[in-house]
This record gives sequence, structure tokens and C-alpha cells, in this order.
Amino acid sequence: AVALKEALRFRPDVTLSAHIVASPAAAAIRRLLGARTVQYFHAEEIAAKPRLAAFAARHADESIAVSAYTAGLVTATGVVGQSMIVIGNGADIPSDPAPQPADHPTVLAIARMEERYKGHDVLIRALALVRAKVPDLQWVVIGDGSLRPGLEQLARSYGLAGSARFLGAVSDEQRNSWLRRADLLAMPSRLPAGKFAGEGFGIVYLEAGAYGKPVVAGDVGGAVDAVADGESGLLVDPTDPLAVAEAISRLLLDPELAGRLGRAGKARAQARAWPVIVARVEAVLLEQLAAAAGLLAVRRRSRDSARTAA
Repeated sequence: AVALKEALRFRPDVTLSAHIVASPAAAAIRRLLGARTVQYFHAEEIAAKPRLAAFAARHADESIAVSAYTAGLVTATGVVGQSMIVIGNGADIPSDPAPQPADHPTVLAIARMEERYKGHDVLIRALALVRAKVPDLQWVVIGDGSLRPGLEQLARSYGLAGSARFLGAVSDEQRNSWLRRADLLAMPSRLPAGKFAGEGFGIVYLEAGAYGKPVVAGDVGGAVDAVADGESGLLVDPTDPLAVAEAISRLLLDPELAGRLGRAGKARAQARAWPVIVARVEAVLLEQLAAAAGLLAVRRRSRDSARTAA
């Protein structure tokens, strides 16, 4: 109702709907005012509300998916023939990404603890194996949520009580400090059991890359777009603790490999900095604005021709 009221006030030519929950309002504005619609898609919301996702795509003149995986999820709703462009998420580029020394080899995880697909459980089992090769390993976990108590207990049961540091929610400054100190970031996200969705992109992989850190990620979902396997990080089977452990061990024990992947990750993040992404989205909106202007001109010519004929 608020969106419609605002639209009637200033009569937009184009509407950007940032989430499918806003799509009914965007569709109403499109119907009432003829404003063209650009619809954003992420991932989880498509599986959670497939009918609404299909409605959003069907009533959009252009759709933006944050990854090829997300675009596939939209197509799987049964909507065909709609215009779709993939524009990945971006990253903030730090003013000072210089690494800082850490007391121990450090693996960093940054993720909320509300969804099991983020892979903390597999990571715990993997790190128990990594400790055989890197006994002074430190695992720093940033993020909070309802799964945290169970994960802390699981870490203790796998002998990581002295190695794991669950920091909970931290400030941006603290997060950035750990990104500078860590040797790598690991978040082996997997597809949720019984349904599609999971990681639509994985901004945290780019954020780690912005600090020159290599990453270990699952070879599924949007992470495939966010991480270049063998270039900016290592993609592995996120359900296999041994595969995750081998990737982490490689990066901890091979500084040359870790450095090469980290440098490529930094370049990848810079190429996908938010201003770059914003410019791409702006270009889509301007194309729709031009299309809207063209349609308006056609309507005016048709109206003028009708008046002349009369």
C-alpha cells in the first residue's frame, strides 16, 4: 500500500523490486502506471516461495539473478521466455588490506548459525583431521544463531575445545581484523537436504578475497560463481569432511599456493567491487528507462494519428 501511494505520487517509469516479497506491489505499479519492472532474485526465497517467485518473474520486464545457479532456480519454477541477466553480488574493498600476524595458523569462518547448509558441522569434522598435520591450528568462528550451542558441543566432542574460538556477532572492525590475520576462509556450504536453495552467491568469499585470502567453498550453488576453482580458492564436495580437510591442509602447508590464490582472489574482488556491480545494475535500469520512453513515444504517435484521422 505504501509503495502504491508513493508511485501514484511521483509516477515512476521503472521500478526495481529488490526481493520477491515486493513483487506484488511492483506488479500493481506496472499495471496502474505502465512502469516497467526489474526484479532481483537471490536463492533461498525462490525455494521458500516458488509460486511467488514465478509470479515475480512473470510480471517483470527484466530479472537480475545473483548467480547462474539462482537463474536456474527461477527457470525451475516453470517460467520460460522471460529476460534474465546474471549480475553477481559485490564486495567492499578495504582501505588497508595488509595482512597482520597471527599467533597460530588460522582458519576463519564467517556465517550465521541458523542454517545447517552453511557447513559448520562438516568443517568441524574436517578440522579434526587437519590437526593431525597442523597441530597448532586455530579455528575462529564469527557469527551467531540458534545452532551455535550444538556446534560448540560438536567441536568439543571432536577435540577442538582448545582450538576453536566461537566469537559470536562482532563489529565490522573485529571481522576485518580477523580477515587480515587469517590464513584462509573456509565455508563449505552445501545444498539443503530435500530442497534447492542454499548459497545464492556467497559474498563472504569475495570479502575474504578482498583481503588477499584464499577460500575453501562447496562446489555447489552460487559459490561456483563466487569462487574460481584453482584460481581464487578451492571448490570441494561440501558433504565430505576428508575433501574439505585436504583442501584446508593444502593451503596451510603450501604458502606459495595460498599466496597465488589469495592474490587472484584480491583481483577478483576488485573486479567485482560494489561500485562495479552498481554500474551494471544502473545500466539495466537505464535500458528499461529507454524502453519505457520508447513505448511512451509510440503511444503518443498512435494517439496523435488517431486524432488526425478523426
